[in-house]
Amino acid sequence: MKRYEGLFILNTVGKEDAIKDTIDKISAEITSAGGKVETVQKMEKKAFARVADRKYSSGYYVNFVFEGAPELIAQLRHRFTNNEEIFRVLFTLAPAPKPVAA
Repeated sequence: MKRYEGLFILNTVGKEDAIKDTIDKISAEITSAGGKVETVQKMEKKAFARVADRKYSSGYYVNFVFEGAPELIAQLRHRFTNNEEIFRVLFTLAPAPKPVAA
C-alpha cells in the first residue's frame, strides 16, 4: 500500500451548496475502489490564473490523502474523468507522515 495525495478542483458553477456532498462522493469512490482515506483538507474557492473557458473562472480546491494499491490510481482517474462535478484532479505520491515528537 502506498500513500497518495489527490488534489481535486471541483466545478462549483451554481453548486456552492453541494460541495460537501461532492466531497462525500469522492471519499466513497476512493473507498469503494479499495483505498483508505486518511485526511480530507477542504481549501477555499480560488480564481484560475488562466481561464480557458469563460464558464469556468474559479474552482473549489480539496486535498485528499489516502492509501491504496498502485492500480487504484488508474481506476480513480477513469472514474473521475467524466464526472461533471470535478473540473480537474491530480494524483501524486504523498510524503511519509512525520512522527509526532513526545
